[in-house]
Amino acid sequence: MHTRAYRDTLGTFATGIAIVTAVHPTDGPVGLTANSFSAVSLTPPLVLFCAARTSTTWPAIRATGRFCVNILAEHQEELSRQFTGRSDDRFRGIGWRPSGSGAPILPGVASWMDCRIETLHEAGDHTIVIGRIDEHAVEDEQVTPLLYYRSRYARLGAG
Repeated sequence: MHTRAYRDTLGTFATGIAIVTAVHPTDGPVGLTANSFSAVSLTPPLVLFCAARTSTTWPAIRATGRFCVNILAEHQEELSRQFTGRSDDRFRGIGWRPSGSGAPILPGVASWMDCRIETLHEAGDHTIVIGRIDEHAVEDEQVTPLLYYRSRYARLGAG
């Protein structure tokens, strides 16, 4: 299978963008951008995201056993990019507040979900992380989501 053609095919499915965060006991706050996020179940409340096996951030999140999913709003493209890069200080200049578990809730997000790791599944070059939601909130009902479509950022209504 041709990787570029496969990526192009997958790119025709628009996805939302989330930043998954945690606080590691020695590393402090850590986070990564994910567009592979989905609801799994209402009862019990479960969500999933996929972490690349090559991720240098995922092991720190995994070690905490907890994470917070921050759903990005359309104005947060730069924040998404900041958490996508290889920087050791992705939280530079970000005034976050702790969720009930202590994981960072980022400012300006549409909503957030504080989770504990329920199950992990190894699948190809990623780990599927299923989390049980302990706490959640909509931060701003007026914002629209930041999307990813055809390998670039997109917004609702943008032709």
